[in-house]
Amino acid sequence: MKTLILVLTLFFSAPPSIYTYKLNNIDGKNLDLKKYKGKKILIVNTASKCGFTKQYADLQKLADAYKDKLIVIGFPANNFGGQEPGENLNIKEFCQKNFGVTFPLAEKSSVKGDDINPLFKYLTTAENPDFTGDIKWNFEKFLIDENGKLIRRFRSAVTPMSSEITQNL
Repeated sequence: MKTLILVLTLFFSAPPSIYTYKLNNIDGKNLDLKKYKGKKILIVNTASKCGFTKQYADLQKLADAYKDKLIVIGFPANNFGGQEPGENLNIKEFCQKNFGVTFPLAEKSSVKGDDINPLFKYLTTAENPDFTGDIKWNFEKFLIDENGKLIRRFRSAVTPMSSEITQNL
């Protein structure tokens, strides 16, 4: 009977939100996503040596333009072509020096494969109107609503300031 109750509780409980995941920022300190509740969040897997790296500048423009209702968070990852070889400190300095990045960066982690960050496991499998499945390349984007649920997903070629993204803000 206890097993049945546990199974039913898990089955009928609300789907997870991003607020349930424990993360660290690029400085190794707790990155509590709950503090962003009430704002949309754009989560982006990033890399410093990618053809899409210039999107850092537009991610910063987006973060500045919509700062009252949106938080951008970069997640450096080295899953695609070894294009994020640096350590956290190097990545942070690169982003600040070359693109003026002030939006939060998470610590370097994996966004694909056996060692996938649990947040990205959720994001790549969560229902949304676009698509599910593995991330294909650097700078894929996940738009989260004010309650921590994935509402849109965009491939790398969709630029941060595009109407595809801004119309959802």
